[in-house]
Amino acid sequence: MRPSILLRFKQGLIYSAMLSTLILAGCQLSGQQGSAPISSATSGQGDNAISHYQSIIDKSNNKPSIDVLRAYIAQEPLLSDSVARQKNIDGLWQMLTQMSPEQIQGVGADENILQGWVDLLDIYQNNRDDTDSLKAGYDDWKMRYPLNPAAKTPPTQLQQAILPAVGATPRIALLLPLSGQGKVFAEAIMQGFLDAQKGLPSAPTNNVATLPTTSSTTAENANDQDDILDQIYAEVTAPEDTNTSAATTIANLQIDPVPQNSQSVKVYDTTSQPIEQLLQQAQADGYNLVVGPLLKSNVQKIAQMGSPISVLALNELDADQLQPRPNLCYFSLSPEDEARNAAQHIAQQGKSAPLVLVPANAFGERIAKAFADEWQIKNGSTVLKQSFGSVASLKESINRGTGIRMTGTPVIINTPAPQPLNAEGYPALETESPSNVASDRIDAVYIVATRDELVLIKPMIEMAISTRSRPDLYASSRSNQAGSGADFRFEMEGVEFSEIPLLAGANANLMKQAQQKLAQDYSLLRLYAMGVDAWSLSNNYNQLQNNSQFKINGASGKLDVTDNCVIYRELPWLEFSKGQIKAVN
Repeated sequence: MRPSILLRFKQGLIYSAMLSTLILAGCQLSGQQGSAPISSATSGQGDNAISHYQSIIDKSNNKPSIDVLRAYIAQEPLLSDSVARQKNIDGLWQMLTQMSPEQIQGVGADENILQGWVDLLDIYQNNRDDTDSLKAGYDDWKMRYPLNPAAKTPPTQLQQAILPAVGATPRIALLLPLSGQGKVFAEAIMQGFLDAQKGLPSAPTNNVATLPTTSSTTAENANDQDDILDQIYAEVTAPEDTNTSAATTIANLQIDPVPQNSQSVKVYDTTSQPIEQLLQQAQADGYNLVVGPLLKSNVQKIAQMGSPISVLALNELDADQLQPRPNLCYFSLSPEDEARNAAQHIAQQGKSAPLVLVPANAFGERIAKAFADEWQIKNGSTVLKQSFGSVASLKESINRGTGIRMTGTPVIINTPAPQPLNAEGYPALETESPSNVASDRIDAVYIVATRDELVLIKPMIEMAISTRSRPDLYASSRSNQAGSGADFRFEMEGVEFSEIPLLAGANANLMKQAQQKLAQDYSLLRLYAMGVDAWSLSNNYNQLQNNSQFKINGASGKLDVTDNCVIYRELPWLEFSKGQIKAVN
């Protein structure tokens, strides 16, 4: 029989006092969970200890045992990374829930941490059908076991059980930067979000979408605002001209109707207060779902500290920072997603040897890596990469009659490949070097460039290769900007490019509504589409968390849910053909 709660509480106080004394004396507690002594004398020793305990965990093959639980417990304080710590805690909890009462009775009376876990399991199993009782029991447990790691970082399953469901008609707080460098982007997202709440205009009844006629304004150049555009859409901020593009019909594209929810939406300015205070304020005001924040730094804070209410973040963290949280999902206009789309599309078209052409900066490196990651999954081969510099350097090369050869450096998934530079410090696109790999079999080129850059890059490719061996060209949506006239469309003959459904003509009436409020700035129209889809996702939040099969046809792409509740976007593909734009089958 287990000790009574009172006895265990007294033991916990005694143990806590002993632990404090040992810490003050500069000592390490040895073998308190029945495992080997842990020394933190050097980081190398710590790594060895982590590996030692991990080997015990791995060898168990998920077979529950007290000794493996002790290995988890001994390993946890050695882990400095929050993702690794959460994984440790979730692994321990999963094993604990699978143990029989007889196995649990093997807990020693002096094993305070392990006993705390057993008591927490009792509370969970006895109250998991009553959220209020479970939360109250957990709060009481934290007072009795303040040193247990679950007091600070509860298991994901327990977090999920404590949180109330968002519901079909959540009360939504929209957290956006309404002043400072992010204001222009935040306002576009907010406009799309609030317009979606009123319902979307119907698409034309003939089921043929129209790519709208446009005249453009100049988009605000925000290339230096990396924190905002880094994971939102840094590549869509190039200046636009004032020519007019022709209307083009695109079939078989659609944007799903949005959910109805008449609950009031309150907008909070994330530049006015720390994000922690805004989350608490939103909860105190009666809101049970936050949409936002937009800035990556604020999203990182939420991921690290947790949130008292559920969150649909409007930015995405790097893969190594993601971890499962029962009340946090991520939605962004990720350019990496678009690169993965491109790799899938090019592979589906039967290509086997792609070259990626990207800007010579960190953004370009990220895109190349995302493409190469996906290509290895789909095709298993290595991707070659070239980088290019400024428009001025491209013009100088083309004036010298220098084309772009089908060579490149292999994209190494974990280590950026070196890139040869010319005398001006820009990547030497036209120059062979020992670090470059030449390939006569390049059959596809994926180009991530602005319209002005693409106008130069396409003829440079054609200049350097024969017609018979010319690869197919694919471009990102970065090159699709308002005001691209007939000359541009004819110059781009045969080039395929990806684009969001709203700008690809999926709902001409919605596009017209957005244009009336945001003129023809394609960068802001994409963010408007993001706002529309954020409304749909937030009103389906419970499904995002619990249904990996959830999918919608959104204004910013076909959306589904991947690991760690990250929303993935798939874009349609279009092609320049005889001065027009048509859908790619």
